Amino acid sequence: MTTTVPTAGPTPTPAPATAPVSGAGSATVTAAVVPGGGPGGFDRLLEAVVGERAAAVRNVPATLACFTDHFPRHPVLPGVLLLESMAALARTAAGPGTWRLAAVRGVRFKHFVGPGDQVHLTVEVTAHGPHRTECRATARAGGRVVATARVLALVSDETTREGTA
Repeated sequence: MTTTVPTAGPTPTPAPATAPVSGAGSATVTAAVVPGGGPGGFDRLLEAVVGERAAAVRNVPATLACFTDHFPRHPVLPGVLLLESMAALARTAAGPGTWRLAAVRGVRFKHFVGPGDQVHLTVEVTAHGPHRTECRATARAGGRVVATARVLALVSDETTREGTA
């Protein structure tokens, strides 16, 4: 099913489905505005193909509270906030259901992200199952790669956690 969401207007809502997409149970979403900044802090969902990939944009306003302390003379977006945006986009790519971040491997922060930057996030699903999904993520700002995550492992909340019944 293909869903297109308008990018302008006071309260964006999904438009009715227009055409099916090949693949069982897959869906494509393009150009969605996420009201209120969205979960994990990305502002605009550009593309989401469940079980395959997703892309989004995160704007970094100078008014973020973290810039007063991190660091006063040279404000830098904390890496954990950038990582959370990557994880939120990975949850979008994983599809419906409640997914939680279980592991992160191979994270590299290559350049600083500061006030006024626009970060383009991309996530590629490398392994997808009903209870576990693994993704590779990249963040770009100003035409260069600012951060990468080799593996973002997500597990379904329906999965029994180790040590519980």
